[in-house]
Amino acid sequence: MKKNDFNNAKDPVCLMKVDQGSFELEYQEVSYSFCSQQCHDRFKMNPHLYIGRPGKPSPKQQGQSVIRKRRLKLEETAPEHIQQQIMEILNTMMGIKSVSIEDNNIFISYDLLEVTEQQIEIILEKNGGMLSKTWSTRLKRAFTHFIEDNELDNLEQGNESHGCHGKDSDHGNGS
Repeated sequence: MKKNDFNNAKDPVCLMKVDQGSFELEYQEVSYSFCSQQCHDRFKMNPHLYIGRPGKPSPKQQGQSVIRKRRLKLEETAPEHIQQQIMEILNTMMGIKSVSIEDNNIFISYDLLEVTEQQIEIILEKNGGMLSKTWSTRLKRAFTHFIEDNELDNLEQGNESHGCHGKDSDHGNGS
């Protein structure tokens, strides 16, 4: 096992300096450290998005961001206190760029290389106790995963095409 000789390491997902051994994961006989479980899980799902392949740097190593904007449409407008809780929960996540709520729509902008829609859904589900069970269920139904999974697979494989809709496509909104 190769280890960094320094007390500090760099999280390959968010590029933050972290203590070596923090949220550690060994991949291909190299130990990686992470700032959080979120970054650990993100790396574990698609490691080559962050470390590349022999002779080919990863999207993250090239300084790429994959900004996605999603609109989650709820059946009805959430009460103000629920809106505030949703915004607080989401704004604590790495990779979330912005969150706004207008009427029955939640608008989220995030970097897909740092957080996925599935991770957003999971954190909302875990914090569902803060929300009512009804609102937690409504949020969960608002998400879809299939397109993002395919997009991440394409990025990890170094495929220049980003899904069937092209590089700049938003791939539609979850509903």
